[in-house]
Order: sequence, then structure tokens, then C-alpha cells
Amino acid sequence: MPEIKFYDTVEDSLLKFAVIISKSKGKWVLCKHKERDTYEVPGGHREAGEPILETAKRELQEETGAVSFTLTPICVYSVIGKTNLNKSGEESFGLLCFAEITEFSNKLDYEIEQVLLTDELPGNWTYPLIQPKLIKKYLEWEQSKKEKG
Repeated sequence: MPEIKFYDTVEDSLLKFAVIISKSKGKWVLCKHKERDTYEVPGGHREAGEPILETAKRELQEETGAVSFTLTPICVYSVIGKTNLNKSGEESFGLLCFAEITEFSNKLDYEIEQVLLTDELPGNWTYPLIQPKLIKKYLEWEQSKKEKG
């Protein structure tokens, strides 16, 4: 079972992917891949030479069709242990962000079949050992923002 760790920051070169917890008008924004019957948070791998925040913006646009949004980094997280995406099991790092989407286009990335706007989070996650922990971290971050006023 993979272990998830959270960090304030790490060396930029270690960040291999970005995941973007997203909402629009108070609803969660999730993606359904054409080849899966599960839902996932938008995100993906960093391209060579790409700043990590650009990765987050690009993946959000490709996977949700978002054209107008605010993007806020939350923290760095890592996954230790073998997963479908990490065959070696070594610690891999990603940037966790939050996006408030105010406008969508009708164009979706070729691999995404559906964008779901929902009040309730699904039970059928693509990465059930990882995504709920990232949502929990986002909710803690959101709560601490409210407490700080």
C-alpha cells in the first residue's frame, strides 16, 4: 500500500507531476478517463523544461476544459510504494494545487470522456489509496484559511 507524505516544499527538480483539486460554483470538478470507469482529480506529468505551475495549468485546461480559473499551490506531496504510475516504488513528488474554475470551454483532452461537477465525492476513484488523502489535505488547508480569516 503506498504511503503518502506532505511537505511545505522540496527541490523543484524533484516535482514530476501536478494534481489540481478543483471546484466550480461550489461543486467538485472531477474527470472520467475514456478507458476507465472511475473518477479522478485533474492532474498529470510535467513535461521537460516546463515550470511546475505551468504543468498544473496545462493539465487543468486539457482535462477539464477550464479557460478561466485561479490556481493556488497548497503543498508538495509524495507517494512511496509501487503504484500503476510508479513501478520502482521510490518516493515520487508532486505539487498539490487548488483551482477555482469560473469558465469552461466545450473542448476536452482526447483522453477525458467526461467532466463531472458534483456536490458529493465519488466512491469509485481511479487511485483510491491516494486521491482521498489529497482531498483530505485540501479540506484541512481550506479550513486553516478560514480560521486565519
